[in-house]
Amino acid sequence: MPRLSSFPAFHRVEGRKVLIVGSGPAAAAKTRLLGETSARIVVVSGTPGAELLADVERLDASLLVEAFNPGHLEGAALAFAATEDEAEDRRIAAAARTAGVPVNVVDRPELCDFITPAIVNRAPLAVAIGTEGAAPVLARHVRAKIEALLAPDLGRLAGLAEGLRGTVARLLPAGEARRRFWARMFDGPVAARALSGDIAGARSAAMRMMAEEPDASGFVWLVGAGPGATDLLTLRAQRVLQEADVIVYDALVPEEVVAMGRRDAERISVGKRKGRHEVPQAEISAILVREGKAGRRVVRLKSGDPLIFGRAGEEMAALADAGVPYEVVPGVTAAFAAAASARAPLTLRGIASSLVFATGHDADGRTLPDWAGLALQGATVAVYMGRSVAAAVADRLIEAGLSAETPVAAVENAAQADERVFFGDLSELSMLAARPDVDGPVLILIGRALAQARPAAADALSPKARRTTEAA
Repeated sequence: MPRLSSFPAFHRVEGRKVLIVGSGPAAAAKTRLLGETSARIVVVSGTPGAELLADVERLDASLLVEAFNPGHLEGAALAFAATEDEAEDRRIAAAARTAGVPVNVVDRPELCDFITPAIVNRAPLAVAIGTEGAAPVLARHVRAKIEALLAPDLGRLAGLAEGLRGTVARLLPAGEARRRFWARMFDGPVAARALSGDIAGARSAAMRMMAEEPDASGFVWLVGAGPGATDLLTLRAQRVLQEADVIVYDALVPEEVVAMGRRDAERISVGKRKGRHEVPQAEISAILVREGKAGRRVVRLKSGDPLIFGRAGEEMAALADAGVPYEVVPGVTAAFAAAASARAPLTLRGIASSLVFATGHDADGRTLPDWAGLALQGATVAVYMGRSVAAAVADRLIEAGLSAETPVAAVENAAQADERVFFGDLSELSMLAARPDVDGPVLILIGRALAQARPAAADALSPKARRTTEAA
């Protein structure tokens, strides 16, 4: 996961002096920005421009028409160097550091102690968007999108919450009861009333909610994390990740997806991979039951979709037997992600009217798998976890009568940054397991519909074929 070079934080400035040094548009812009706070704004300008004068007057800021000197920094919580003269801004920044005052230098991120973000103001709610000085215009574009998402009166709801904090602290025990109360308040009738302007009605509804018996029941969500790309996670999955007290996740679930949960949620890795099962399935089910019966909200994160080779059936049975309520949140399964990456139809009118999800493990013996008959009848087959048994899959199907020229696609790390797409025919599939350059999870697609694939980029299944293509 990428790491930030700056730690985002909110600096308290209410009633405190904030110094702005400059005369032109940059100083005026910083004055307007600080005008959205309750800071005591002091502007130092030798020759203030008309724009700056108008903003100072409108915002009731203090203006000192004189050249900057280090004494201006006395008592300042923050300082802004906005003279638009590099040498002068450097001098101001050096003086600020000597005085121990954090300084921001306009358009000079390398000289800044802090970066001013683009701000969405729904006071007391604020959303800050920053790029660590790398792309401020991008931050403004993101701000515009967030402005459109958030109701203009959302601050009313935040203000109501602020007024209720003391009452909540007296009436509800610390911890889970309070967290669940706030979650209900911000996503229910209380929020609806506050946003409509009925603050008194919202407060009354919140007080009634506090008087109710606290909801201490546990719940488990079996969540499909998709094939790996965070933007393929469903909106419901994102929501329940924010509600979870505990996140139980598999090794194939990317760290970026796990990180979308609450920061204070407990994380339990059950690290299942082919051939290396760190936690037995029975123990995973026991963890879900234990945490659910303890009254905790649990997200069980599985790669792809939990109902397709995700052993969700065993976990659902364990939860049902223990009386723990649960819900399944579907995800994008690897077969769909692989087909999308290969730009290959899984069904095609007149050619393939059925689709089979299969695991390659049952093709490891001499017995023809049950799904092979459907492949012979024209179905497209998606073989999960099939790289190590690719040769066996190909041999069984060819022996059963499927043409050796049947199109095949293999997708490694589908929908992830290091994804690779391979194309060939059934006779070349056996070469996949022997390729040392393929070591990630692979999904294999087999069927005549794949002849219609139009991948943006692909390798040949056979390294020999690839060399021939490159030479050509």
